[in-house]
Amino acid sequence: MLREVREEKGLTLCNWRFRGIVTFVSDEWGTEYMHLFTSDDPGGRLSACDEGELAWIDRDELLTKPIWEGDRIFLDLLRRDAPFFSLKLRYRGDTLVEAVLDGKTLPR
Repeated sequence: MLREVREEKGLTLCNWRFRGIVTFVSDEWGTEYMHLFTSDDPGGRLSACDEGELAWIDRDELLTKPIWEGDRIFLDLLRRDAPFFSLKLRYRGDTLVEAVLDGKTLPR
């Protein structure tokens, strides 16, 4: 994670936390795993990246952007400073059909 952030964005993370793991399961794509980290003290200068445009936005603005339904779940967990978590998100096409947090199915 530290190497990726440095190579891709030119930032050095001095104060970071491993926050959770998200498993994405889809009937159309392979299963993917996302490891979530947060940092409140990035050093360096933000650099350009060929993987897309990165921009700093206010946390409150983030949820006004078009995002996947499951993303709202883990972003809320991060916002609420939830303890380390494991979240499984199962999609049928673009539709979230199941969300399981730490082994417990979340109400839909």
